[in-house]
Amino acid sequence: IMDIIKSQLLQLQDLKYKDFHKKLIPTVNEETIIGIRTSELRKLAKELYKNKEKSVEVFLEDLPHKFYEENNLHAFIIENIKDYEESILLTEKFLPYIDNWATCDSFSPKIFKKYPEQVYEKIKIWINSDKEYTVRYAIGILLSNYLDNEFKEEMLELVSNIRSEKYYINMMIAWYFATALAKQYEKTVKYLEIKNLDPWVHNKSIQKAVESRRISESKKMYLKTLKIRVINSK
Repeated sequence: IMDIIKSQLLQLQDLKYKDFHKKLIPTVNEETIIGIRTSELRKLAKELYKNKEKSVEVFLEDLPHKFYEENNLHAFIIENIKDYEESILLTEKFLPYIDNWATCDSFSPKIFKKYPEQVYEKIKIWINSDKEYTVRYAIGILLSNYLDNEFKEEMLELVSNIRSEKYYINMMIAWYFATALAKQYEKTVKYLEIKNLDPWVHNKSIQKAVESRRISESKKMYLKTLKIRVINSK
């Protein structure tokens, strides 16, 4: 059964795309990259889920996967699930196997937006995980789903308290705060004023905010004054 899905994936291979894409995901072994465009993977995920083939159930149980695209396909199949309980169960099973930023950031089940309270309770657990990409995923869902109507100031606190040596976690914290500055400026700027973030994350958040078109020039000028001067100790 697994060979059916593998052969479907191999038929979608685009070697030029593989050469381009592998540079974007340096943490992934290039031998595990087939080279398939995201739009093609999403289309295949939709077809497989719609046809409710037995191979889908087997595929979702077959963790860890060998190929990068198998992980992405796995994520996109979960995105098609309309039942919240099933979706969250499969998400929690899958999260520990995510091993790169691209799989992590492209995975966002629409059903989560219908259950914000329940998902938020899960986020509070994921954000304390010892798995790098589970933490990144939690911050990413807060960024995409909780900076508008579902926003609570405590979420800023939750993210600002994370301390990590992992680049892909720190980068996502910076993206989160830069986006929060665009959407919830008054509440977010306080965290930069009191310098509550790790210095690298603090400065990167300001850099990303200053690059944003959604933030006014006067606010950008002020944010620049909040930068922390980092002295490299030798």
